[in-house]
Amino acid sequence: MADRKVLVDRSQSGKVRPWREHKLENLQYGDYLQMLHYKKAHRVKECGEVLRFVEDKNGHKKLAQTWFCHSRLCPLCNWRRSMKQSNQLTQILTEAVKQRKTGRFLFLTLTVENTTGDLLKSELRQMGRAIAKIFQYKKVAKNLLGYVRSTEVTINHEADQPMYHHHMHVLLFMKSSYFTGTDNYISQTEWTRYWQRAMKLAYVPVVNVEAVKPNVKRQKNSLLASAQETAKYQVKSKDILTNNQEQDLQVIDDLEQALAGSRQISYGGLLKEIRKQLQLEDVENGDLINTDSDDQKVDQVVREIVAKWDYQRKNYFI
Repeated sequence: MADRKVLVDRSQSGKVRPWREHKLENLQYGDYLQMLHYKKAHRVKECGEVLRFVEDKNGHKKLAQTWFCHSRLCPLCNWRRSMKQSNQLTQILTEAVKQRKTGRFLFLTLTVENTTGDLLKSELRQMGRAIAKIFQYKKVAKNLLGYVRSTEVTINHEADQPMYHHHMHVLLFMKSSYFTGTDNYISQTEWTRYWQRAMKLAYVPVVNVEAVKPNVKRQKNSLLASAQETAKYQVKSKDILTNNQEQDLQVIDDLEQALAGSRQISYGGLLKEIRKQLQLEDVENGDLINTDSDDQKVDQVVREIVAKWDYQRKNYFI
């Protein structure tokens, strides 16, 4: 046992992949599910217990086999899911730009007031119906080529009970005509009015819209940054694992019920068509071993490595 080595899995850029951190979070999440008497608790705790990698002569590893639980809040699965969604979305957007060179991207963030756990599920459904309505509004529909939308939920732990800030990120692919004249262009005030109307809100919601620069890689308003923002975690682990056990249990129970049967990310129009053309797998229920990343490609395989989680030493060992 003593001569076994700790797993070190680095990306092509040299960054250590955080297997241990996410597995520790996974086990804490599993413990909470057990306390809440969820039947899947045992299955969740077995997620990513044994990892089999293939390695090339340069020491680059690629995950070849493991078992993931696919639970919506599992930190280990969410990490893999977010990577895969981001990589797929980048492929789709790259192809969209090739097919419609004059198309322009907008990044739209739609928010509503915070809500309680018992209302979260119905409000998320209402948001889904509302954005579908907006896509049908004449001024939007005539300029819209395609879209990808995702929901994110953050938690305010300061109140007497957990309050949920649910909001939607929408990456819109628009015709170039969108930016020509008031008949086509939609101001932030108009987007806000559309969202208020579609959601039937008595108050003016906070809405943000900004043009995306497709060819700038590192700025916050670049296409890559927008793709990563759209594909990021629906719920961050730090929001459900705060070491305040009583509140964590409440939050996990609320979110398990609110998110059951929902989709985090969905496509429409040209982006949906391209997704089919590229034959990309469904991330929500699909394979999380392959994250569709060039970073996970290895040259000629020279050996296989099996890493097992050690519950006493709290790490993966080879």
